Amino acid sequence: MDLETLQAAKARMAQLTKPPRALGVLEEVAVRLAAIQGRVKPELGPGAVVVAAADHGVVAEGVSAYPQEVTFQMVLNFLRGGAAINRFAQAADCRVYVLDVGVKGELPEHPGLLRAKVRPGTANLAREAAMTLEEAERALQAGRTAARKALSEGATLLAAGDMGIGNTTAAAALSAALLDLPPEEVVGPGTGLDEEGLARKRQAVARALARLRPGMGPLEVAAEVGGLELLAIAGVYLEGAEAGVPLVLDGFPVSAGFLLAYRLKPKVLDYAFAGHLSREPGHRRVLEALGLRPLLQLDLALGEGTGAVLAMPLLRAAAAILHMATFAEAGVSGPVS
Repeated sequence: MDLETLQAAKARMAQLTKPPRALGVLEEVAVRLAAIQGRVKPELGPGAVVVAAADHGVVAEGVSAYPQEVTFQMVLNFLRGGAAINRFAQAADCRVYVLDVGVKGELPEHPGLLRAKVRPGTANLAREAAMTLEEAERALQAGRTAARKALSEGATLLAAGDMGIGNTTAAAALSAALLDLPPEEVVGPGTGLDEEGLARKRQAVARALARLRPGMGPLEVAAEVGGLELLAIAGVYLEGAEAGVPLVLDGFPVSAGFLLAYRLKPKVLDYAFAGHLSREPGHRRVLEALGLRPLLQLDLALGEGTGAVLAMPLLRAAAAILHMATFAEAGVSGPVS
């Protein structure tokens, strides 16, 4: 992030043909985009969303309203273009990349599928480590590789999406561990659990947290209680930050993955924008900890990267603000001194 450009963009913003702060939060977004790109008049083109998919052994604890095979079936739906993320991405000039980092079952060959399966789903995090440290590192690298591909193919905005039945349990465990919060503050209904299901989910997260040892690093914590797609999501954002592009966060699992990226490399936060605020209680806690204000609040609870992609046109609009004419350029009288 270029601080000199940030100040220059703020100075230009103050001279544009509008009352001060008339465009609210979008003005803050605009000057941050200028600083990220190192030019006072930022420009954003196509976006990309890497939808990382993996299964979770913790579904054996009854923590999801849907069966595990839905992960595999939904990945096929992504590849066929039939999911919400496909439709939203088409509307938002965003390309979808589907990353198999841990789906149970062998997916068919498809040009839109990135194959990087570390293992066919995690172990049951309520009873044992979700994965080994080496597997966590491989999943992280898979996300980095997917982001590099998206960026090399023209992405100027980068988001991650998630697919994995049981992954809000992993996101809750990872967020609780990294933020030192009790399960009650981060566990939500996910795909639609009733009260009994919520109790099972809280208990699963509590058992996972109880295994953590003092002094564990972020990657060790993620290997113990996280998900393969959450590690890949962290990798997507780490790679995007290194490339210097704006990063858009989605809902709870994606934000939990970003939180891990932040703990591994705090500078990643300089490039981040929260696309939306979901219904999951843990999502609010993560965004508060990161100091990120969501651009949209639409009561979404789907995942897939949908909320992040919906926010991409807002980011483009914010960048366009700094292309407005100033009072001097337009020959318009400014405010009375």
